[in-house]
Amino acid sequence: MPTKILIIEDNVDIRENTAELLELSGYQVETASDGIEGVRLAKSIRPDVVICDIMMPNLDGFGVLQVFSNQPELARIPFIFLTAKTDRADMRKGMEMGADDYLTKPFQEVELLKAIESRLKKQRPATLPDSLTNQTDLALVEEALTFLDFEHSEADKKQQNLAKKAIIYAEGDSPNRLYYLVKGKVKTYHTNREGKYFITSFVKPGEFFGFVDILENQFYRESAEALEEVQILSIPVRDFKQKLSENIHIEIHFRKALTGYLLKNESILFSMAYQSLRKRVAQALVELVKTYGPEESGPVSMRLSREDLASRVGTATESVIRTLSDFKKEGLIEVKGAEMTILKPEALANLKF
Repeated sequence: MPTKILIIEDNVDIRENTAELLELSGYQVETASDGIEGVRLAKSIRPDVVICDIMMPNLDGFGVLQVFSNQPELARIPFIFLTAKTDRADMRKGMEMGADDYLTKPFQEVELLKAIESRLKKQRPATLPDSLTNQTDLALVEEALTFLDFEHSEADKKQQNLAKKAIIYAEGDSPNRLYYLVKGKVKTYHTNREGKYFITSFVKPGEFFGFVDILENQFYRESAEALEEVQILSIPVRDFKQKLSENIHIEIHFRKALTGYLLKNESILFSMAYQSLRKRVAQALVELVKTYGPEESGPVSMRLSREDLASRVGTATESVIRTLSDFKKEGLIEVKGAEMTILKPEALANLKF
């Protein structure tokens, strides 16, 4: 079955010429002349890729993307903005809203075809429930790694091997490096005035970290610590910012990662305020499976202190221990000393109360 592409564009010439180009390239093409028509058509045909103009009557491209983001049946469809505007603020807004790529008019034929091919290659099938699906765009990570040129051993690039509990950067410091985790596990956490800490994220191999406060131009609001022996790569902030200014795709990757980070922690804070302790602990365990487990579903074993788990959930350690004991009795997890095996991640993800 040919790949279906939906073009949403109010300019007749651009719409028809782009459709003809894609049809000649073997794609099945549907077109819409405004955002409202485009949304209706997308719900009907479920395209594999959407190419959408920004400046349109009735419903502009940002509005179309917002509708897509709020509807599960459309949210996973790769979305490429097509516009004559070249202002970086507009690009950034689109990417932070969830767009996958951005082409400016006039564009080269090869640019459009490569953008579509790239989106199709990077689209990953959902083999787990939404709550367990890894949303990281691995291909963009690889592109960012290549462009940042971590692998060359230059004076201001670092490769470090750190022991468990080593502090990589500390809350209140001025950010001076971008980090990439090669091996091991890292946690980031915020400490309050009473000395209690709240884990803001778990970092897995293949992920960048330490970029949130760099992008927001402020001192670190969290610390990063090795949960086990780790290997990390890093480059100076000045080099990172220069790379962002040189390549819009690298900026897209990190802006999307920043948005994802903020939304994830907003969701956790909402959960802490309104959901039961059982659900919060279950969600934290599912997050660990998603972060450190294998790609396929099934039991996942890991070592994580009960204190760290409690600090991610936002409760007392004793409460977490009691909840884990209940999960053990229900056959959801298995505990042997410091090692915990999550036997039924899907059941935890779908816990009702």
